[in-house]
Amino acid sequence: MVSMHGRLVAGVHCSHRAARIVVCDGDSGQVRRQTLVRFADGAHGDPVSWLRAFSEAAGGGTLDSVEAIGVTAQGHGLIPLDTQGAVVTAPLAHDDISASGSAAELIDELGGPRAWLDAVGLVPDATTAVSHLRRLARFEPEEADRVVAAALPHDWLTWQLLGCPTELTTDRSDASTTGYWSAESGGWRDDIAEKAFGRPLRLPRLVGPGEPAGRTPENLVVSAGAGAEAALAFGLGIEHGDVIVSIGSAGTAYALHDGSLDVPSIACLADASGVRLPVVRTLNAVRVLRGTAAMLGVDTAGFDALALASTPGACGLVMLPYLDGEHVPHLPHAAGTLTGLHRESMTPEALARAAVEGMLCGLADGLDVLLAAGVAVERVWLVGVGTRSAAVRAIAPMVFGVPVAVPDPDEAARAPASGVARQAAWALSGKPDVPAWPRPSAPFVAADAAEAIAGTAVREQYADVRDRLHPEASTREPGGAAGGRHRRS
Repeated sequence: MVSMHGRLVAGVHCSHRAARIVVCDGDSGQVRRQTLVRFADGAHGDPVSWLRAFSEAAGGGTLDSVEAIGVTAQGHGLIPLDTQGAVVTAPLAHDDISASGSAAELIDELGGPRAWLDAVGLVPDATTAVSHLRRLARFEPEEADRVVAAALPHDWLTWQLLGCPTELTTDRSDASTTGYWSAESGGWRDDIAEKAFGRPLRLPRLVGPGEPAGRTPENLVVSAGAGAEAALAFGLGIEHGDVIVSIGSAGTAYALHDGSLDVPSIACLADASGVRLPVVRTLNAVRVLRGTAAMLGVDTAGFDALALASTPGACGLVMLPYLDGEHVPHLPHAAGTLTGLHRESMTPEALARAAVEGMLCGLADGLDVLLAAGVAVERVWLVGVGTRSAAVRAIAPMVFGVPVAVPDPDEAARAPASGVARQAAWALSGKPDVPAWPRPSAPFVAADAAEAIAGTAVREQYADVRDRLHPEASTREPGGAAGGRHRRS
């Protein structure tokens, strides 16, 4: 194999907050330089602002001597294009739920959730591109009449890097999020896209893992790119048995898997290397902690101190964190619940602890869904803004019941860009083997024997309240949260 040593590759991550470029050694993965440019307020939904931020980040010699580049971007937001390649209307923001009604319509029209799972491996919701197509056709018909092609943010940015050729390109990981791509055939379901929009559309050419999408006008090799979650997994170098749990305002849990899954609460996406990436999403994560801290009138440090001053189980106080309804279990109209009030539990410490345990138990329900579907759950990589909480870091191994690693925040933040830089090195090499870049050095921390017993009690206490108050969720069914402990597979 030809050595990549000394050959530089770059990865671009365009999130809904900023554009980041990471330049790495193609052989070792060592970061040589990086830049970050944040978007102006309100610019997260403006593709031109993304391009402007990328150009600024790429200035000052950042891409000097770089031979290949890859792109990842926020997965939310369809970009409709006209015959000239101009953006017809701005993509919806990541937290915009205005396409939820369109998603419900499409689910019914295709024959229900099971039909969608069979067709594309996921059930559409307000964030899915197919739902955005229906919303655009239904509520913005004049704009829809101008649309000839549809792309996602990563597709559009890659197209810009390639000099706006006659066709768009994408990869299987981002294609799998659209609701009109089939993992079984490896190709588009043009019929579903047409059903959603009312007429045919041009869709991007699919580029396989490790293949180049083309070259920039400056002759840089451009890799296929990837969806943000797939890029993060590739950047962390996760293996079978690893699960990434991302704690943002909402939560996600996802892992590598070799086969298809037939569970409505799991989006069976594709990863950046050629296997599946099943994803479970919860609606309530950091917002639970922030809301409770606001109730208590404390800052993050004060909230953590209170939570860690209480004992496991919060003196019997249980918070079901369904502040905005919930995906797992399926409770779209539920509200949060606080139960188990006794004199000894009516303290700030118990309330803070109940919030942390409730949020983590909600995420653990997502892990249980993956586990029940046959996905190996042996270790957890914990990432996202929620990991800034000392209480979350301390309590997570006990609640999850498996070893937990928390990468350095800077390393985790650049992991998506590092993932597509690794992919760029793969495309540049022209070889079938993925470059073996090192994984983050974060240690895995497991609960000790006493903490494991306490964690079991916390999960059982939570599950008892959840199942008693929401029996309609059928959380004991194969597609629901089992409420039990995780085991090594």
